[in-house]
Order: sequence, then structure tokens, then C-alpha cells
Amino acid sequence: MSLVGKNVKPGNWILPTYADTDCWKDYEPGSILGKGTFGTTYSATNKRTGEKVAIKVISKKKLVSAEEIADVQREVQIMHHLAGHPNVVCLKGVYEDKSNVCLAMEVCSGGELFDAIVKKGPLHEKDAATLIRTIVGVVAHCHNMGVIHRDLKPENFLLSDKSSGAALKATDFGLSSFFQEGQVFTDIVGSAYYVAPEVLKRSYGKEADIWSCGVILYILLCGYPPFHGDNEKKIFEAVVGKTVDFSSEPWPNISDAAKDCVRRMLVRDPKRRATAQQIMQHEWMRENGCAADQPIQLEVLSRIKQFSAMNRLKKEALKLIAKSLPLDEINGMREIFLEIDKDKSGTISVDEFSDALKKKGVQGLTDNDVGRMIQEADVNGDGMIDYEEFLAATINRSKLEREELLKQAFAKFDENGDGQITRQELFNALSDPALGVDPKEIDEIIDQVDQDGNGTIDYGEFVSMMRGL
Repeated sequence: MSLVGKNVKPGNWILPTYADTDCWKDYEPGSILGKGTFGTTYSATNKRTGEKVAIKVISKKKLVSAEEIADVQREVQIMHHLAGHPNVVCLKGVYEDKSNVCLAMEVCSGGELFDAIVKKGPLHEKDAATLIRTIVGVVAHCHNMGVIHRDLKPENFLLSDKSSGAALKATDFGLSSFFQEGQVFTDIVGSAYYVAPEVLKRSYGKEADIWSCGVILYILLCGYPPFHGDNEKKIFEAVVGKTVDFSSEPWPNISDAAKDCVRRMLVRDPKRRATAQQIMQHEWMRENGCAADQPIQLEVLSRIKQFSAMNRLKKEALKLIAKSLPLDEINGMREIFLEIDKDKSGTISVDEFSDALKKKGVQGLTDNDVGRMIQEADVNGDGMIDYEEFLAATINRSKLEREELLKQAFAKFDENGDGQITRQELFNALSDPALGVDPKEIDEIIDQVDQDGNGTIDYGEFVSMMRGL
């Protein structure tokens, strides 16, 4: 049954956080950059800053099912969740009026990777290695953050500009989904040439993304896909049963190491398929100077380590900022918290965090190491990390570029609103009825943050602390 007029009629908001907001108050529209199934992408200019962006305008009347509505909601959540990665297109703003959802995004003037491949033809191995390292690096980041992309293809990677050293940026997370380790997906999504065989069998997980990377690398090296046919049915039959061709031109002139890298990604058994980590450290990557120097750091672990080392003022400020963020911006971290919190107690214990790290393949951390990290990240002193503490520790640090969030947090500490956080105000803010606060800790924070030596913390000093300047 069609849900048009039921779910998306004017006034029924898809993204309530951004309800009744006008994109064109902030941006001046330019030319059309492209058209898709659900809408049109325009170039635009920020009226206040002059920054050039791309505005993806999604027509609500074209969203005819609950699934399509959910896809838009999830795309916004995932783009917020992955924000800050250098190879993911940056989401600048979200708007929704009665007719459209508008996503303001970083503009990538270099066009699609697909067009570059068509124009240049097969790449030199070193160039192909550089590109696939970036692509697999994005996939590793997605998987570490609990996201499966499900539609990896050259069309969904954009070049930041037209220069030879342009950065590659992943885009279009419309089919992406949050996942938990071991979760099995059953819906068939993706694009025919790049879809993994287990997707067609309706039983797959994050390994399907690696298969798609293997197809992309094959195309980068030879200029044509490994599985093809006259129609989608023929392509799917080839994906499930055809042997990958490494004998036709130009494969005899391509190194054995490159072929091995492709083979490891195009293993039909997902349990035997290479991981993102293994591909990043493959001998072919090393030969071309593109291997990862060390194991890929688990992003959540990295953020909690950083949080553990912060002073109490910064931790409490991050808690305030995390609490003020809408669900769309924190839902990804909420999913990760729920996955780690196995007993659903609302807190993460040392054992639960240790188990989660082991499942992600993190090595070299003892239970004592994890215990110390939990202790330092535990702001309220109960020996565990609660939901608020977890969000404070793991929110993307790009949020700290938003002036309104920092001003709100500063105002909570500046009780009398005079633009200065005094020792007494800091003492009042950090005092805990159960734990109290050591006056020496207050002095240490003031000494650390107070740059002009007047014994108080002004807004500029607060911002410098929060942004790590």
C-alpha cells in the first residue's frame, strides 16, 4: 500500500529535529549538479560566509514507502555519525520544509571517481593502490563505527577538486545501516556489478563491503568489471558462479601481488574473505608505499582514551554538549553503547568493554589497562561508564566547531553571566554530593586553562581548552 499522503503529506515531518526550516534562507541556489530518483542536487552559496556547498533536495512526495522514509532518516544519522573523517563528504546542515528535505553538503568539484576511470582507463598500480587504500580505509572506519555501507561503487566516491592530488570522498549513505557484530542482513540492496554473492543469497554482514572493494580494485586495474552480462540476471549469475578472469589483457602485465590482493577480496566465502585490516597491510600495498603503518585504531577506543586524559571541566562540558545534541546526531553512538552494554543496565562495566574490544580484534590491552581507562572516563565515580559519560567521551570532536554549543556549555559554568568562570563557580559546578571536589584540582584546572593569568577562565580560554588549542 502506498504511504503517500499518509506519512509524508505536508506537515508530517520526516526529521522532526529540523522541522519547518528553510534551506534557502541560508543558501543562494546555483546550477543543477545532478538528478536522482528522489530529487535534485544543486550548487549553492552560503549567504553569510560565501562558502560553496552542494544541496541535495529530496522531494517528500517521491518517498512512497516507510522504507524510503527510514532510508532518509538513517542517511542523516549516519552522516552525522561519520562526520570528521577526511574521506567522507561533510554534512554541513539539514533542513525540512513542507515539500522537501534538504541536505547541505561539502561540494566536490572533481566529479565522480567513475568518470575519472572512464576518462583515464586502467590506472598504474601505484595510483590504484593509493585509491583503494583510501576506499578500504573508509570502509574500515565505517565498520569500526558500526556502519555497513552496502552500496560501494566508483559512482559513490567523489574527488574534492580537479587537481591531480584531489582527495577522494565517500558519499551517498542512503542504503547504509547501523549493525552489531555478527548481525545478518537479508534484504538485497546495492548495484549489480558490485554486489556480493552472499547478498544475493539474503544472508550477509559487513564482509559484503569488502567484496565491493575488490570489484572496484579490479576495475581500477583493468578498466572493466569482473562480473558482467547482458542483463541484471546474467550479472547476478556471474557474481555467484563465474571464476574471476586474470588472463585477458591487461592482466598478464599486472603484478602477482596486485592479483592476490584482488583475489583475497573476491573470495566467495565471506568467512575466508580478507578484512579491511588485512588489505591495508597486504604486500601489494607495501610495495606501492600504501600499507598502513600500524593496525587501524578503533575510533571509539581512541576517543575514550582521549576523554580519560581530559581535566574535569572539559569532561563536564562535553557531557553538557552531548546532552544538548538531537537524537539524529548521536544515534550512531547510542547504537554502539547498546551493543556494548550486554546486560542492558545502562552502564558499561570493565568486563563489557573488554569483551567488546576483543570482538573488534583489539590487541595489547590488559584488563588492568581497560580498568584504568574506565576509571578515568568515569566522571561520577561509580566505577562504570554510564550513557551520558559514553556520549561525552565519544561524540565527534567536529561538534566543538559549533559556536552555539560551546556558548551554551560555557554559560552553565558562568553562574553570574559576567563572561568569566571563577574558582568558586568552578568549585560549585564540579562539586559532587557523594565525591566532593579537591580544591587542588580546581587550582590545577585554572592554572592549565587560564592563559592571561588573571585567575579566571574567560570564553576564549574555554574555547581553546575545548578545541585543544
